[in-house]
Amino acid sequence: MTNEEYMQIALNLARQAAQNDEVPIAALVVNPTTGEIITSAANESAHGSDATAHAEVLAIRRACEKLGTTRLWDLDMYVTLEPCTMCAAAISFARIRNLYFGAADEKGGAVVSGVKFFEAPTCHHRPNVVGGICADECGALLKEFFKAKR
Repeated sequence: MTNEEYMQIALNLARQAAQNDEVPIAALVVNPTTGEIITSAANESAHGSDATAHAEVLAIRRACEKLGTTRLWDLDMYVTLEPCTMCAAAISFARIRNLYFGAADEKGGAVVSGVKFFEAPTCHHRPNVVGGICADECGALLKEFFKAKR
């Protein structure tokens, strides 16, 4: 599958999250060697009453549990929005190999925006980062969701 195809799967999960009144962000953990989607998740913060229930954190937790490990060496993550600081740290600690994201997040992002977590000298693992995959579509989904909230 292509990066765009994986991102479309994540976008479909994000759309489902929006229908459940969750912020429409979703993530996949993928084995790039086999193409298998190990796990997927969408935000669950609102319904789970858990500020840490971001899509990236949930996908990492589920992948670690499924694989019986604390490190996700050689696996990739696809996420519809640039990760925040908490999620960037989780991606680093999990040792994700490649991070692919959709829309940049100038306000809350921490990869190419904001604190640029992976560039910090205290960051122990820096994944390869590719942003802008289906960025317009990912960004539009979020804008529509929040516009309806106002």
